[in-house]
Amino acid sequence: MIEHVYVRALSCPEVSGVFVATDDERIASCVRGFGGKAIKTAQTHPSGTDRIAEAVQTLPLDEEDLIVNIQGDQPLFEPSIVSELIKPLTEDNGIEMSTLIFRITDENEVTDPKHVKVAADREGYALFFSRSPIPYFRDARSEKVHYKHLGFYAYRPSFLRAFASLPVGKLESAEKLEQLRALEHGFKIKTVETLFDSIEVDTPDDLKRVETIIKRQTADKA
Repeated sequence: MIEHVYVRALSCPEVSGVFVATDDERIASCVRGFGGKAIKTAQTHPSGTDRIAEAVQTLPLDEEDLIVNIQGDQPLFEPSIVSELIKPLTEDNGIEMSTLIFRITDENEVTDPKHVKVAADREGYALFFSRSPIPYFRDARSEKVHYKHLGFYAYRPSFLRAFASLPVGKLESAEKLEQLRALEHGFKIKTVETLFDSIEVDTPDDLKRVETIIKRQTADKA
C-alpha cells in the first residue's frame, strides 16, 4: 500500500522529493526494499504533522519550500490533487497551511465518524473539523450539503516548527484531529475543494475495496 502511495507521489509534477516518515523499522525496511527513501522518527509523536516536523529537520530545505503531507493509507489518490493543494500557498505567501475537502455524495459518510466533516467560511478558511455531522441542518427542507476532509496537507517550514512547539489542545484531544490544534492556537487553514475523492484504508473492508479497484484497473490495462 505504501509503495502505491509513494509511486503516485513521485508522479506529481511539483514534487521534487518523496520520503516516508515512520517510527517503525519494518516500514522503513519495506520502503528501502522497493527503492524508496525513509526517515526514521521518534515513537512519541501525537500526530502525523508532528512526525513530519521532525523528519523535515533532516532535509536541506529553504524557507520558500513547501512540504506536502500525503497519508500512507491513501493508495488510490489522484496525483493532480497535489497541484490543487499547494496552489493557495504558491499564490499567497500569507497562507501557512492548506488541506483538501470533498463534497459528500454518500449520505452514510455524513454520520460515520471515520469520515471527518469540515465547515469553512466564505473565503474557504476552515472554521471547524469534526467527526460529527457539521453543520447540523435544523430545517428538514434545507438543501443539505456536507464536506468531508481528505487527509492531505501542505505547509511552510516555519509553520511546521511552530506547530510542533504547541501543546495538544482540548479540541484535538476530544476529536483526535491534529488540524484542530492549529485552529485552537489561532492559525488559519485554507481549504481547497477537489472533485477527486480518496479512499482511506482504515478497516479490512476498506482494504478489500481498494484491492478490488486495483485489480480491476490492472485488468483494464492488460
